[in-house]
Amino acid sequence: MTLSVSSKDLGKRIDIFLAEKIKELSRNQVIKLIHDKNIKYNNHSVSVQSTRVKEQGQIIIKIPSPVLIEILPQKIDLNIVYEDNSIVVINKPAGMVVHPGAGINKNTMVNALLYHCRNKLSSIGGKIRPGIVHRIDKMTSGLVVVAKNDISHQNLAKQFQNRIIDRKYEAFVWNNVIKNTGVIDTFIGRSSIDRKKMAVTSPKRGRKSITNYKLIKKFVINDNFICHCECFLKTGRTHQIRVHMKHIGNPLIGDNVYCKNKMLKKDIPEHVKKIINHYFTNTGRHALHAKTIGFIHPESNKKMSFSSKLPKDMKKLEDLLNSNKKSQL
Repeated sequence: MTLSVSSKDLGKRIDIFLAEKIKELSRNQVIKLIHDKNIKYNNHSVSVQSTRVKEQGQIIIKIPSPVLIEILPQKIDLNIVYEDNSIVVINKPAGMVVHPGAGINKNTMVNALLYHCRNKLSSIGGKIRPGIVHRIDKMTSGLVVVAKNDISHQNLAKQFQNRIIDRKYEAFVWNNVIKNTGVIDTFIGRSSIDRKKMAVTSPKRGRKSITNYKLIKKFVINDNFICHCECFLKTGRTHQIRVHMKHIGNPLIGDNVYCKNKMLKKDIPEHVKKIINHYFTNTGRHALHAKTIGFIHPESNKKMSFSSKLPKDMKKLEDLLNSNKKSQL
């Protein structure tokens, strides 16, 4: 595919230019094409999405042949919090991937939903993501709302876009959270060092990202701190809470991507390390739970809100900290 760059296009970011010109591709799909070096601008390969269109000419886009993935229904237990003809609210366990992707075509939440709903899911996400309006990370537990028809999908997607969905998370983080409440307002984009990671970036390289947080309780352990926090998403970027909490010096417990194991080298009692290693570090589980989701029902137009308790691993950590260590509000 070849596109012409006119004088009217000069100054635009190349990812925005392409998303505007190629209506059948989402911006995320455009960004992936750029990262995979499938874009040439005046015969020069482009791999950075924030590249500006500075001169007239041609952009050549190579669209890779689609990889055919067969997604089959699977009889997998789902923790269904609520269901009607329009939506399903699932309490997803940590370790379950929301939808199939590269190298993964079974044992996902979508495989389970296809079996449970008998293929009666929104078609907007295509064969790979039927019904999926939003997602949470594989190792994040908690609530996800799924659309059972296209009208519901479009309605919920608009609510996410307009930032009126209520999303609260609970997290256990390392170090002292200095302020009892705060707002983390930055830009998040792909890390320039490790493309598999996200990072706080400049406005040119990232997207506006806002997380509000509130301290629930502070635990003091041999002059070290573990804090129990509540996080409120105003936007929904990839790894947003994990990146933002690390940015303010409070990485999530068990987050092997953004924290590694260095925090466990501190002066922390062995029985606390044992629990953290067993439930989190050794399994790749980060201590993050999507506790609450609230939205306007796409059919009844009524405000709905659902909450879920801490899962076993995070409750075990909370009980251990409460019973053995001095705590502060």
